[in-house]
Amino acid sequence: MTPSRRPSTARLLFASSHPGPTVTVTVLAAVIATAVGHPFRVVLLVALAVVAGQLSIGLANDWIDADRDRAVGRGDKPVARGLIAVGTVRTAAFVTAGVAVVLSLFLGPVAAVAHVVLVAAGWAYDAGLKRTAASVVPFVVAFGLLPVVAVAAGPDGGWPATWAIATGAVFGVAIHCTNVLPDLVDDAATGVRGFPHRLGLHASGIVAFGSLVVAAVLVLVGQLGGTDPVRGAGAVLAVLGAVVVVVLAVVGVRLVLTGPPTRTLFRLVIASSLVLVVELGFAGAALVA
Repeated sequence: MTPSRRPSTARLLFASSHPGPTVTVTVLAAVIATAVGHPFRVVLLVALAVVAGQLSIGLANDWIDADRDRAVGRGDKPVARGLIAVGTVRTAAFVTAGVAVVLSLFLGPVAAVAHVVLVAAGWAYDAGLKRTAASVVPFVVAFGLLPVVAVAAGPDGGWPATWAIATGAVFGVAIHCTNVLPDLVDDAATGVRGFPHRLGLHASGIVAFGSLVVAAVLVLVGQLGGTDPVRGAGAVLAVLGAVVVVVLAVVGVRLVLTGPPTRTLFRLVIASSLVLVVELGFAGAALVA
C-alpha cells in the first residue's frame, strides 16, 4: 500500500489561515473597489493588501491558539494535528503582516492607515481580546474600516458613505457571533469567554442574525435614499437583495433555536455578505460620500 503523501507546507499554511473568511473578505474589498470605479491596478492592489492582512490574522490565530486547539482536539487545525510546526505558522504570520503593511503604503494615506488599523484589530483579537467582553470590538472596527480601505484607495479615492461604514460594522457583529457559536463548549473548556459566550447560544444567535437584518436595511436605505439613489432595475435589485438576506437571517434564527450550533450559521452570514456586496456592485448606488 502506498503511504498517503504529506500536504505541502504552503497548503498547510493556507489551511491555517482560515481560508474561507480570508477569501470572502478579499472578495468583498475587491468588489467594493470595483463598484466605486477604481482602475484595475488599484482594485488589484486593494485585493493583494487585504488578502495579505487576512492571511496574517488567520495565521496568528492558529499560532497563538495552538495549545488550546490541541487540548480540545481540533481536527481542522494543521498545527493542532502536528502537521506543521508552530514556529513555521508564527513566522508566516509575521511575514504576511509585513507584506500587508508594505502594500498598504501604496494605497494612499487614508486607505493605508485604515488597513493597518484593520489588521491590528484582528491581531488584537487573536492576542487576547477574544477572551473578554470586548471581543466583538475588533470585528466592528475591522469590518467598519473595510469600505474605507476599498473606497479611499488610489490617487482618486474618496470617503465611503456613512451607511456603508455602518453596514460593515454591523456585519462584524454577525460574523463574530456566528463564527464563535460552534466553539462555545471548546472555548469554555479552555478559558475563553468573549462577547458571544457571555450572551449564551440563543441570545448570541439572535443578535447575530438581527445584526444581519440591520445590515440589509442599512444597504437598502443607502441605495434607495442616499445622495445618488438607484432607480428602475437597480431599485428592484436592491429590494431583492434585502429580501434574500432577511430570509437567510430567518433561517439562521430558526437553526439557532432548534438545533446545535454548526458552521452553517457562519456560512449563512458569509452568503449574506456576498449577496449584499454583489447588490452594491450591480445596483449602482453611490458608495462615495
